[in-house]
Amino acid sequence: MKAAQISKYGGKEVVEIKEVPKPAASGGHVIIENHAAGVNPADWKIREGYFHQFAPLKFPATLGGDFSGVVAEVGNGVNEFRKGDEIFGQAIAIGGGSGSFAEFVSADAKKVAKKPRKASHLEAAAVPLAGVSAWQALAEHMNLSKGQKILIHGGAGGIGSFAIQIAKHTGAYVATTASADDLDFVKNLGADEAIDYKKQRFDELLKNYDAVFDCIGGETYARSFKVLKRGGMIVSMLEQPNKELMEQHGVTAISQFTQVTSEKLAELAKLIDAGAIKIHIDKTFPLDETADALEHLQNNHPRGKVVIEIN
Repeated sequence: MKAAQISKYGGKEVVEIKEVPKPAASGGHVIIENHAAGVNPADWKIREGYFHQFAPLKFPATLGGDFSGVVAEVGNGVNEFRKGDEIFGQAIAIGGGSGSFAEFVSADAKKVAKKPRKASHLEAAAVPLAGVSAWQALAEHMNLSKGQKILIHGGAGGIGSFAIQIAKHTGAYVATTASADDLDFVKNLGADEAIDYKKQRFDELLKNYDAVFDCIGGETYARSFKVLKRGGMIVSMLEQPNKELMEQHGVTAISQFTQVTSEKLAELAKLIDAGAIKIHIDKTFPLDETADALEHLQNNHPRGKVVIEIN
């Protein structure tokens, strides 16, 4: 089978398309005939060695985490899935999977779920990490509820585009930051207020918000504390909690490490099948152009998700 692998850390040049053995079905895992793989910022960061100190790769390593495909084999101890089931989930190498930028994938059965019926494989592959990131922040950490106000940074991106839709489905009032070119896009996703982050200062426009979901980090994160009311919460995908700002503003700050599970994926599948979430794909690439797909995500600001078409 074909797979996109690296044998050392580096830039675009280290990604190679190789013929490699199909993974074997180990206990607790399923083997998937892969149809599509979603691309996340974590994928190019892994390629460059960002996480090598706490999660080193065993080379050669297949890149990619998110996938959607059909169960080809079931390992011992797996009772929830059977051959022929359409599933989606996570198979990232640093998380115990075999990597999803490949024609066949081994994934932990606890990190996959039945594919949404109303989504294609290309669409379903775009969901796992970004969708669960949004779900975990809003539903689990914030417990966001009807009538609350949330600011979502980076609303046009992979995580942000899911977060806007989940927040609106919850009944929250949603403000978001985006570039001028993306303001109409985020409003179509359901944002009540769209702020051009280059021309407008969100911290001067918004006050007394219940929650902020930060997918940007840096100065944006620090300024976001001003937007929250006392007792509010900020969840960041990038920054560690700032205790000084927490005490100054009387708010809770959380740094999120996303954990993709079958249960969270199943919740997202329900929302997709109910029409509450629409999946937006910015661009697709064939498996042979995986290096270009990673570069596109790294150097641009895609609307929604980038996906690799495999079968």
